[in-house]
Amino acid sequence: MPLAVLPWPASVSPLDAPPLRLSPAAATRSAAAAQVVAEAERRVDPTLAAEAYALRVTAAGATRTAATEAGFFYAKQTLRQLVDADAEGPFVPAVEIRDEPRFAYRGVMLDVARHFHPVSTIEAVIDRTAALKFNALHLHLTDDQGWRLALDRHPELAAEGSATSILGDPGGFYTRDDYMRIVEYAAERHLIVVPEFDLPGHTHALSLSHPELSAEPVLSDHMSEVHAMFPGQRELPARGVPYIGAAVGFSSLRADAPGLEPFLREVLGEIAELTPGPYLHIGGDEALGTSREDFRAVVGLATRIVAETGKTPVAWHEAGDAPLPRGSVGQYWGFVAPADGADEKARAFVANGGSLILSPADAIYLDMKYDESTPIGLRWANGPTSVERSYRWEPADVIAGVPEEAILGVEAPLWTETVRDLAAIDLLLFPRICSAAEAAWSRPVGTPERTWESFRSRVGRLGPLWDEAGIGYHRSPEIDWA
Repeated sequence: MPLAVLPWPASVSPLDAPPLRLSPAAATRSAAAAQVVAEAERRVDPTLAAEAYALRVTAAGATRTAATEAGFFYAKQTLRQLVDADAEGPFVPAVEIRDEPRFAYRGVMLDVARHFHPVSTIEAVIDRTAALKFNALHLHLTDDQGWRLALDRHPELAAEGSATSILGDPGGFYTRDDYMRIVEYAAERHLIVVPEFDLPGHTHALSLSHPELSAEPVLSDHMSEVHAMFPGQRELPARGVPYIGAAVGFSSLRADAPGLEPFLREVLGEIAELTPGPYLHIGGDEALGTSREDFRAVVGLATRIVAETGKTPVAWHEAGDAPLPRGSVGQYWGFVAPADGADEKARAFVANGGSLILSPADAIYLDMKYDESTPIGLRWANGPTSVERSYRWEPADVIAGVPEEAILGVEAPLWTETVRDLAAIDLLLFPRICSAAEAAWSRPVGTPERTWESFRSRVGRLGPLWDEAGIGYHRSPEIDWA
């Protein structure tokens, strides 16, 4: 039986030796984990890569070796997971592990625009993701339903665009201090924050304070069909009225609007100043009410402004059709088997000297239902996404013609149309977030212990840790729960 470690390390060598016994007074697995981490020896090895670590456990004790604090942090997460118990009490098996991530970028996205989530919830999500060795939190800060970040240069955006959430739930926004608290909390756990200002579509909340920059809502048949999918929605999008539905593709910035460029420079400039991480996301998806000419113009302008701030622009794969600064990063959200030319637009980023973040919706979108009985979540990405389907995909196989070195990483988005609180987040995150963690960190599918059979066993044995942490995970029948 494999050790209960997730994501699976690059090299695991069990030692033919007695385990490390911990104090019987450590009544819980979490307490035992805290004990072994506190007592572990630290050794610095400057030859290791920035996020790499080595871990050795014998009956005499545990040793963590790394070159950086990030490496020591990841060694600590693995050591915590290794804690087990038998009739004699808590112990850690004798083992030697050498580990480093497959991909540089390992992200989770939380949509705080459809439903606003307080800082305390963001911090809880950071804690959960850091424990699985993710290193990026992508915050979807703006959409048709809300503008969630207060800016000094444009306070009207949050003042007029943040009052509600989807289905009329309460809204909210983050002050600059709130945002900096999130950034600092994440940094302490070795995550960067990637802010997203979605444009030229998904901008109805922006239009409430800046109608002069926005086109009239485009009420297409597709938009109306999506709108009708959510019970309780009555009013279609209307200019000047907050939108609490779930339709997409009806809003757009006007490429010819006087004042658009200085506005974008002020907004994107301030977001860049608040964000120490290297990336700034400008969206670019589902601009169904925007002409191709306007789309190319607005996306080209926004990404150029981002690059001028010193940040690397990130955009959803549709933006591959626009003129982008060289080295821009594309985020692919199509299916594992690409359709409708999505892969061609993704390849355009690579051809432009950039790289890709992979977020195939039918494998890694955490807001999908597990099955038809799941009380929350959606099912548009080829139906509900089981835990097994979330695991059985290989990043290098998604976009043909893109070499692995052009894949920056993997990100698991959680959209919040049906997600109102942390309990709902936990239900949809766990256990499928473990699939994403392993896709982002571990060796390719099919290598030793990177199999569904090994994964379902390892996940099941982490259940007690989640119970102690108060994480209300989905007890999927696909998993062998301990």
